Amino acid sequence: MSEELSFRIALLMIILVTTSIAVYFRHKADSQKEKVSYVQEGLLFRIALRLSTFALVISVFIYLIDPSIVSWASFSVPFKIRWMSVGIAGLGSILMFLTLKRLGKNLTDTVITRSNARLVTDGPYRWVRHPYYVATALIMISVCFVTANWLIGASSLLVLALLIIRTPTEEAFLIKRFGQEYLDYQSRTGMFFPRL
Repeated sequence: MSEELSFRIALLMIILVTTSIAVYFRHKADSQKEKVSYVQEGLLFRIALRLSTFALVISVFIYLIDPSIVSWASFSVPFKIRWMSVGIAGLGSILMFLTLKRLGKNLTDTVITRSNARLVTDGPYRWVRHPYYVATALIMISVCFVTANWLIGASSLLVLALLIIRTPTEEAFLIKRFGQEYLDYQSRTGMFFPRL
Protein backbone atom coordinates (compact mmCIF):
# COMPACT_ATOMS: atom_id res chain seq x y z
CA MET A 1 0.00 0.00 0.00
CA SER A 2 1.37 3.42 -0.95
CA GLU A 3 2.00 6.05 1.71
CA GLU A 4 -0.51 8.44 0.07
CA LEU A 5 -3.19 5.74 0.14
CA SER A 6 -2.49 5.29 3.87
CA PHE A 7 -3.10 9.01 4.42
CA ARG A 8 -6.31 8.85 2.39
CA ILE A 9 -7.54 5.95 4.53
CA ALA A 10 -6.57 7.83 7.71
CA LEU A 11 -8.46 10.89 6.42
CA LEU A 12 -11.51 8.76 5.68
CA MET A 13 -11.40 7.42 9.27
CA ILE A 14 -11.15 10.97 10.64
CA ILE A 15 -14.17 12.01 8.56
CA LEU A 16 -16.22 8.96 9.59
CA VAL A 17 -15.46 9.40 13.29
CA THR A 18 -16.06 13.16 13.46
CA THR A 19 -19.16 13.02 11.27
CA SER A 20 -20.63 10.18 13.36
CA ILE A 21 -20.03 12.14 16.57
CA ALA A 22 -21.55 15.35 15.17
CA VAL A 23 -24.58 13.64 13.58
CA TYR A 24 -25.33 11.60 16.72
CA PHE A 25 -25.30 14.59 19.06
CA ARG A 26 -27.08 16.89 16.61
CA HIS A 27 -29.83 14.28 16.21
CA LYS A 28 -30.19 14.06 20.00
CA ALA A 29 -30.43 17.84 20.31
CA ASP A 30 -32.86 18.14 17.40
CA SER A 31 -35.15 15.51 18.95
CA GLN A 32 -36.59 18.36 21.05
CA LYS A 33 -38.35 19.60 17.90
CA GLU A 34 -37.59 23.20 18.81
CA LYS A 35 -37.12 25.43 15.78
CA VAL A 36 -33.95 27.50 16.09
CA SER A 37 -33.75 30.75 14.12
CA TYR A 38 -30.82 31.53 11.82
CA VAL A 39 -31.95 35.11 11.17
CA GLN A 40 -29.68 36.68 13.81
CA GLU A 41 -26.55 35.50 11.98
CA GLY A 42 -27.45 37.54 8.92
CA LEU A 43 -28.04 36.23 5.43
CA LEU A 44 -24.63 37.20 4.02
CA PHE A 45 -22.80 35.57 6.91
CA ARG A 46 -24.82 32.37 6.60
CA ILE A 47 -24.11 32.23 2.87
CA ALA A 48 -20.39 32.84 3.41
CA LEU A 49 -20.16 30.15 6.09
CA ARG A 50 -22.13 27.61 4.03
CA LEU A 51 -20.10 28.30 0.86
CA SER A 52 -16.74 28.06 2.65
CA THR A 53 -17.83 24.82 4.34
CA PHE A 54 -18.98 23.49 0.98
CA ALA A 55 -15.59 24.39 -0.57
CA LEU A 56 -13.81 22.55 2.26
CA VAL A 57 -15.98 19.45 1.95
CA ILE A 58 -15.61 19.33 -1.84
CA SER A 59 -11.82 19.77 -1.74
CA VAL A 60 -11.47 17.03 0.91
CA PHE A 61 -13.65 14.62 -1.08
CA ILE A 62 -11.74 15.33 -4.28
CA TYR A 63 -8.53 14.53 -2.40
CA LEU A 64 -10.10 11.30 -1.13
CA ILE A 65 -11.22 10.24 -4.60
CA ASP A 66 -8.09 11.23 -6.52
CA PRO A 67 -5.36 13.38 -4.94
CA SER A 68 -3.83 14.06 -8.36
CA ILE A 69 -6.79 16.36 -9.19
CA VAL A 70 -5.72 18.76 -6.43
CA SER A 71 -2.00 18.00 -6.59
CA TRP A 72 -1.40 21.57 -7.86
CA ALA A 73 -2.19 22.69 -4.29
CA SER A 74 0.02 20.19 -2.49
CA PHE A 75 2.95 21.22 -0.34
CA SER A 76 5.77 19.25 1.20
CA VAL A 77 5.16 17.89 4.70
CA PRO A 78 7.40 15.23 6.28
CA PHE A 79 5.66 11.90 6.80
CA LYS A 80 6.22 12.12 10.58
CA ILE A 81 4.29 15.42 10.71
CA ARG A 82 1.50 13.96 8.58
CA TRP A 83 1.16 10.97 10.91
CA MET A 84 1.36 13.21 13.99
CA SER A 85 -1.49 15.19 12.47
CA VAL A 86 -3.58 12.02 12.28
CA GLY A 87 -3.02 11.63 16.03
CA ILE A 88 -3.91 15.28 16.69
CA ALA A 89 -7.12 14.84 14.68
CA GLY A 90 -7.87 11.87 16.94
CA LEU A 91 -7.40 14.09 20.01
CA GLY A 92 -9.65 16.69 18.37
CA SER A 93 -12.30 13.99 17.84
CA ILE A 94 -12.12 13.01 21.52
CA LEU A 95 -12.47 16.68 22.53
CA MET A 96 -15.42 17.01 20.14
CA PHE A 97 -17.11 13.98 21.69
CA LEU A 98 -16.56 15.21 25.26
CA THR A 99 -17.75 18.71 24.35
CA LEU A 100 -20.92 17.63 22.57
CA LYS A 101 -21.72 15.08 25.28
CA ARG A 102 -21.42 17.84 27.89
CA LEU A 103 -23.40 20.30 25.77
CA GLY A 104 -26.19 17.75 25.28
CA LYS A 105 -29.52 19.16 24.14
CA ASN A 106 -28.14 22.72 24.20
CA LEU A 107 -26.46 22.06 20.84
CA THR A 108 -27.41 24.29 17.90
CA ASP A 109 -25.56 25.25 14.74
CA THR A 110 -26.39 28.93 15.09
CA VAL A 111 -25.80 31.74 17.59
CA ILE A 112 -29.20 31.34 19.25
CA THR A 113 -29.56 29.35 22.48
CA ARG A 114 -32.44 26.95 22.96
CA SER A 115 -35.31 28.07 25.20
CA ASN A 116 -34.58 25.32 27.75
CA ALA A 117 -30.79 25.68 27.58
CA ARG A 118 -28.68 25.52 30.69
CA LEU A 119 -25.24 27.07 31.06
CA VAL A 120 -22.59 24.35 30.76
CA THR A 121 -19.40 25.16 32.69
CA ASP A 122 -17.97 21.71 33.38
CA GLY A 123 -16.08 19.16 31.33
CA PRO A 124 -14.14 20.90 28.53
CA TYR A 125 -16.19 24.04 29.24
CA ARG A 126 -14.36 24.34 32.52
CA TRP A 127 -11.24 25.42 30.62
CA VAL A 128 -12.56 27.34 27.58
CA ARG A 129 -15.91 28.79 26.57
CA HIS A 130 -15.88 27.33 23.06
CA PRO A 131 -14.24 23.89 23.15
CA TYR A 132 -16.24 22.75 20.11
CA TYR A 133 -14.49 25.39 18.01
CA VAL A 134 -11.15 24.32 19.48
CA ALA A 135 -11.89 20.69 18.54
CA THR A 136 -12.97 21.78 15.06
CA ALA A 137 -9.77 23.81 14.64
CA LEU A 138 -7.59 20.87 15.74
CA ILE A 139 -9.32 18.57 13.28
CA MET A 140 -9.29 21.02 10.35
CA ILE A 141 -5.65 22.02 10.80
CA SER A 142 -4.71 18.36 11.16
CA VAL A 143 -6.56 17.49 7.96
CA CYS A 144 -4.58 20.21 6.17
CA PHE A 145 -1.32 18.52 7.19
CA VAL A 146 -2.57 14.96 6.66
CA THR A 147 -3.49 15.85 3.07
CA ALA A 148 -0.50 18.21 2.65
CA ASN A 149 -2.78 20.41 0.58
CA TRP A 150 -3.01 24.20 0.92
CA LEU A 151 -6.42 24.35 -0.84
CA ILE A 152 -7.85 22.27 2.01
CA GLY A 153 -5.85 24.39 4.47
CA ALA A 154 -7.13 27.67 3.02
CA SER A 155 -10.73 26.42 3.05
CA SER A 156 -10.29 25.31 6.66
CA LEU A 157 -8.85 28.68 7.69
CA LEU A 158 -11.75 30.49 6.04
CA VAL A 159 -14.31 28.38 7.93
CA LEU A 160 -12.41 28.89 11.20
CA ALA A 161 -12.12 32.65 10.59
CA LEU A 162 -15.89 32.88 10.06
CA LEU A 163 -16.54 30.92 13.27
CA ILE A 164 -14.22 33.28 15.17
CA ILE A 165 -16.03 36.29 13.68
CA ARG A 166 -19.37 34.78 14.76
CA THR A 167 -18.27 34.04 18.34
CA PRO A 168 -18.86 37.55 19.84
CA THR A 169 -22.45 37.49 18.50
CA GLU A 170 -22.93 34.04 20.03
CA GLU A 171 -21.58 35.28 23.34
CA ALA A 172 -23.88 38.31 23.26
CA PHE A 173 -26.86 35.94 23.03
CA LEU A 174 -25.44 33.85 25.88
CA ILE A 175 -25.11 36.98 28.02
CA LYS A 176 -28.67 37.95 27.13
CA ARG A 177 -29.88 34.45 28.09
CA PHE A 178 -27.80 33.80 31.24
CA GLY A 179 -26.88 37.33 32.39
CA GLN A 180 -24.44 37.68 35.27
CA GLU A 181 -23.93 33.92 35.44
CA TYR A 182 -22.39 33.99 31.95
CA LEU A 183 -20.41 37.17 32.68
CA ASP A 184 -18.87 35.48 35.73
CA TYR A 185 -18.09 32.38 33.66
CA GLN A 186 -16.60 34.61 30.95
CA SER A 187 -14.35 36.34 33.48
CA ARG A 188 -12.74 33.08 34.61
CA THR A 189 -12.36 31.19 31.31
CA GLY A 190 -10.70 31.95 28.00
CA MET A 191 -12.61 32.06 24.75
CA PHE A 192 -10.46 29.48 22.91
CA PHE A 193 -7.41 29.10 25.15
CA PRO A 194 -7.38 28.36 28.89
CA ARG A 195 -6.59 31.29 31.15
CA LEU A 196 -3.38 30.93 33.10
